[in-house]
Amino acid sequence: MASSKSLITAFLLALTFSSMSMSLAARHLMQTTTPAAPNLPGIPSLPKPTLPPLPSVPTLPQGNVPPMPTIPSLTQPTLPSLPKPTLPPLPSSIPTIPTLPQFNLPPLPATSLPNIPSIIPTIPTTMPSIPFLSPPPSTSTP
Repeated sequence: MASSKSLITAFLLALTFSSMSMSLAARHLMQTTTPAAPNLPGIPSLPKPTLPPLPSVPTLPQGNVPPMPTIPSLTQPTLPSLPKPTLPPLPSSIPTIPTLPQFNLPPLPATSLPNIPSIIPTIPTTMPSIPFLSPPPSTSTP
């Protein structure tokens, strides 16, 4: 959305600058001479200010801070022991995978496939020459 607004703005700005009156105004401004700069008085020098010295930092009295209180240690509660689950024993032998039955397919017929009709056109393999694309014959031998 923002890019379309900036595109429209740039287009209108270019259209404004390309108008005839803007071109004539620019030409008029280019042809006029610039007036000489007016003679202005110089800036007087100002006196250097003197700053007062910085005050010293007062010493503060040292206060007596009481020691930090000790935090009582907490005891960790003990978790009750849970009974161990018992797993059933693994089978001693791996079960056999059943075999799939064998299927017998009927034999293929002895007849050959039908012929493709000859009404389908063949695809040409050579490019025909087009006279207007060939170069003109040379008049002299190199």
